[in-house]
Amino acid sequence: MKRKWNKALAAIFGATLLLSACGTSSGGSTTTAEKEKTYKIGVTQIVEHPSLNAAYDGFKKALEDAGVKAEYDVQIAQGDNSANTTIATNLVSSGVDLIFANSTPSAQAVAGATPDIPIVFTSVTDAVGAELVDSMESPGGNVTGTIDNHPDAIPNTMKFLKEELGAKKVGMVFNSGEANSRAQVDAVKAMLKDMDMTVVEASVATSADVKQATESLIGKVDSLYIITDNTVVSALESVVQVANEQKLPMMVGEFDSVKRGGLAAYGFEYYDIGYEAGQMAAKILKGESKPADLPVQVPQNLKLIMNEDTATALGLSIKDEWKVEFSE
Repeated sequence: MKRKWNKALAAIFGATLLLSACGTSSGGSTTTAEKEKTYKIGVTQIVEHPSLNAAYDGFKKALEDAGVKAEYDVQIAQGDNSANTTIATNLVSSGVDLIFANSTPSAQAVAGATPDIPIVFTSVTDAVGAELVDSMESPGGNVTGTIDNHPDAIPNTMKFLKEELGAKKVGMVFNSGEANSRAQVDAVKAMLKDMDMTVVEASVATSADVKQATESLIGKVDSLYIITDNTVVSALESVVQVANEQKLPMMVGEFDSVKRGGLAAYGFEYYDIGYEAGQMAAKILKGESKPADLPVQVPQNLKLIMNEDTATALGLSIKDEWKVEFSE
């Protein structure tokens, strides 16, 4: 009897060791193989400029902080939509574990290329309007992410232009081919109907068109508002040059454009929305969530940032009640 009991104990002990070594998926534990796995992440970005680059940096840091090992296949379309489509096809065919889409055109291209590979986007203004998700709360499908459109950003900007700068005619340079940009311009136009202000549009197709389009607004506007348009922001220095020469106050859509010469922005850090997108990607890769179940997130901590040198050049007196912070 004693010999049989010893054999039984040995069997139980061996089974316990085996379970400890392997882990159990039902209990949520992670196997050694899973911990050591290196995921392949495809990255598609429409163009290089500081805001999008900062979002990518934030994305990578979030995965690192979550303990996710990853190799990145980064492809930049340089503003070329045909290249953007090719990049999407290449990433899908390469069999990546997840795609990080940094901009509206990038997200639309990869969403159209695969219904299966998880896609996490950022730097998208209107995820529903761009037909990336069914709704903000319940994305559905294989796509989710973070947007770069705080609901108070445009209202605060228009109020500042009117009440603090006395603007009535706002010039907007943008690429009408970007759904992201068209949505923002339409939102501004709708808002200004009740504010005794108007928008004067100048459309571009490439970054090479930006300076000439901005110059076409001279004498027609008393201010500029440069939204988060990838084509225009990639050539922002051209707009800054015209604005400075004409002494036009230029509000912008994000903080990096303030650093590059814009007067001010109600915004947030693109690094932060990239980081939040990375946190979502980590949950997906670890099997904790699916894109369909992760609500699209909006930016946090909206604040007013101003370029002090630009304000001084315009002769603008900065008021305490603005609660302004200055760009570095």
